[in-house]
Amino acid sequence: MFTGIITGLGQITNVQPLGDSVSHGKRLTIECPPSYLSDVGLGDSIALNGACMTVTTLAPATHSFTVDISAESLDKTAGLESLGPINLEKALRANDRLGGHLVSGHVDGIGSVTGFEQVGESWALQVLAPPDMARYLAYKGSITINGVSLTVNRIQDLAGGCQVSINLIPHTVHNTALRLLKVGARVNLEIDLIARYVERMLSPGIQANASV
Repeated sequence: MFTGIITGLGQITNVQPLGDSVSHGKRLTIECPPSYLSDVGLGDSIALNGACMTVTTLAPATHSFTVDISAESLDKTAGLESLGPINLEKALRANDRLGGHLVSGHVDGIGSVTGFEQVGESWALQVLAPPDMARYLAYKGSITINGVSLTVNRIQDLAGGCQVSINLIPHTVHNTALRLLKVGARVNLEIDLIARYVERMLSPGIQANASV
């Protein structure tokens, strides 16, 4: 589990194929800030732009680690097979503060940036989410974009999906890779975990098992 509070900015420095066919995944090498790996062990989970991955090797001397990502995960995420900056978050510990919201690290869909501009001291971000995610999005609700826990300021149902508008404070812009977004960029989206369960409970045809 995660909270959507970014704990470090990393850099994908190498992408190596794990095989010679499209069914093979990739091995990513991620460089992170000094001392970031001081409490990380092999097999630990780290979210990369909101996607939970397992640490497969550690190189503290070069402040880097590797993850193996399957072809299926690559197909269902954005920005994980290209060199460049990436948001990092270590898995939540039992005694950590829940600063954002409950985040599973499982990407629910790929969104497209439709607007990103500075307004006053903040930045206005608009993202078009896939149509099947619309039922989970609400005014003042939570959404995770590239691993960052954010609050929805406005929603607009359009023919091509659901557009969410978000206000980014300067701290978020300066301390995450969201500052590099451009119109047309693809981003990883995760819906609020609670909304997922509420939708399931309210689905037609769901009945409690009769006691025997």
